[in-house]
Order: sequence, then structure tokens, then C-alpha cells
Amino acid sequence: MINRLIFNAMKSRMGQGKVLLLFGPRQAGKTTLLKSLAAEQDSVWLNGDESDVKVTFEKPSSAKLKRLAGKAKVLILDEAQTIPNIGIGLKLLADEAPEITVIASGSSAFELADKLSEPLTGRKYEFRLLPFSFEELSMDTSIMEEKRLLESRLVFGAYPEVVNKPDQAVEILNLLTSSYLYKDVFQYGNVKKPQLLEKLLQALALQVGHEVSFLELSRLVGVDKETIDRYIDLLEKAFVVFRLSGFSRNLRTELKKSKKIYFYDNGVRNSIIKNFNPLALRNDVGALWENHMMAERMKFNWYHQNLVNTTFWRTVNQQEIDYLEESGGKIDAWEFKWNPKGKVKFPQSFLDAYPGGSQKVVNPDTMEDFLLPAD
Repeated sequence: MINRLIFNAMKSRMGQGKVLLLFGPRQAGKTTLLKSLAAEQDSVWLNGDESDVKVTFEKPSSAKLKRLAGKAKVLILDEAQTIPNIGIGLKLLADEAPEITVIASGSSAFELADKLSEPLTGRKYEFRLLPFSFEELSMDTSIMEEKRLLESRLVFGAYPEVVNKPDQAVEILNLLTSSYLYKDVFQYGNVKKPQLLEKLLQALALQVGHEVSFLELSRLVGVDKETIDRYIDLLEKAFVVFRLSGFSRNLRTELKKSKKIYFYDNGVRNSIIKNFNPLALRNDVGALWENHMMAERMKFNWYHQNLVNTTFWRTVNQQEIDYLEESGGKIDAWEFKWNPKGKVKFPQSFLDAYPGGSQKVVNPDTMEDFLLPAD
């Protein structure tokens, strides 16, 4: 059992009269996490797919909903997005039964987030669970052991089942990406042409680390730019990809509307392009390294509740910095280099325009400084 970083954070929020919402992609370990929380509490577990649970929420009343929990202090609703009137029901529980901690989870950020955003204003804490992070895996074994497994992480990613069954990694990832990971996109996103989504994902996978043009993508896929934007938005809500926007503040030469798109998991990215070759046989190692570091940093910031603006920097004359974080008026910059011997020189125009921040290089020798809390 590999401990998840948000376990203690969720546990500490119990008993405060708020609803706890847990989002994340399918197969990321949400049910396992909830069962661990339930094992330490006097709890009741309900599945939103069960018909009697749906009936209870059809015309909810505080008395009827309280009876669901009985004498338990924790009520867990798995697959909560399938429950009708879930927003109204959870609002009633939060207002009329604050002594009961309600935890609602769902793989779909589409339905659940939409149904709960207005009714639960000021009544909820939100958590995200993604595939295992470098920090979680290092705590389970050691930093040294996890770095020894770095090539495997770059190729196969860190979904729990992949980590626990490495000999079946290809089979697991192909099954995950064949349809299961996108189930919510098809079900709730009104995607009528799955083959277009597949073409878009392949195009995005081949452009990791590069700026993407929605116009170019529309030509490759054969749909308009608006459809590309909608599909990418759906993939973000399904926790398949995320965007990174270009930074612009002072210089006229900065590209303001640039964007990059990364995958939350390298294994998913490699499954989409059907390439599980070892690093020695690949020509995309730099892209794999950059995607892995970006996804790991997103996990780090979420799990440690670091409120930072995340961007990259590029100018019209091709000067570029891979990653920026802005917080408290300071801008820190990082470059991702797979080869520890690679030389990096940060553009002087950037240093002159944005003084006061740090500039660092992230390579396999220094990755723990980027992905672990400071001592």
C-alpha cells in the first residue's frame, strides 16, 4: 500500500461541516484512498450507481439523507456524478447535518463539478488524485530507488496498476487508453466521432514540449479550431492533458498567446503513439523528460497547495525558457535537460526584464530538488 499525499490533508478536513470532493482520472486510486479513509472512521459507503441510492436523492430531505449515514460520522458517495440532484442533496447534508462528513468522489469532473459548483459554494473542499507522484513513490522506497526506475517512469508512467504490475505495463496502458480513460469524454462531452479524438491525441502526443497551434491541429484532424478547443477542454476535464500558457509582461517581443499541452502521464502518452521502446532506441527522450517533469511539478504544487502562476516564456526570435512559476511578485525559471552535462544559458533579456527570481536546470541529477519539499 503506497501512501497518498492527500490522505492526511483529507483526514484533517473531516469534522468541519464541509463536503469533501475528490476528483481524478479513472484508475488513479480514488477508491483505494477512500477505503483507507473509511477504514479509520465509523463510516457508511454508498455507490452512486445503485438504484436505491439514486431514489433517495430524487426528492431529498434532510431527514431522509441523515438516515443514509445512520450513526456513522462519515458518509462516502462513490461515483457521485451519477446521482440525480446530488448538489441539492449534499447542500442539505452540509447545512442540516454538519456533524456528518460527506466525501463525494467521481472520475468525471464534467458532471460532478457542474452539479456541485453552485449548491456547494462555501461548503466544500476539493482534492485531486493523479497517478503516483515521485514524492509518493520515493517515500515508499527511497529517492535512490525511484531514480533507478526513472527510465521505466519515462516510458510507462506511474498509474498505480502499472507501478504494481510492471511486467504487464503495456497491456494495462493499452487497455486504459483504448477507451476506459476517455469514457467520461464520450459519455458527457457529446463526442460523436471518437476517431477525431484519437487523431487529436496522437497529434498532441507528437508535439509534447512544443508550442501548439489550434489552426494547425484543425488542419491535421480535419475539424474547425472551435472543435479542437472543445476537445482539448474535455481532455483536461478528464485529466488526460493540461495546458501551459506563454508568459508575457514587459517585452514587445514576447509571444502572448502561445500554449503548450502536456500529458498527466507518460505511459498514456506513449500508449497513444504505440511506442514503448527503451530510451536508447528513441528520438523523443527530451520530450519525455520535459513532459514527466511538468506533470510531476503539477502534482507537487497541487498536493502541497502551492498557489503559483505557471507558464513558459518565448520570444519571436526563438528565445525560450521551459517553465516559470510566479508567486509573491517573484518569477522563478527552470530549464529541463535530460543530459546532466548539457549547458544552459538563460536569455539576458529575460534576466534584465524580470530580476529577483532564481534560474535552475532540472536534470536527472537534480530532479529531487524540483520535486520534493525543501528541508
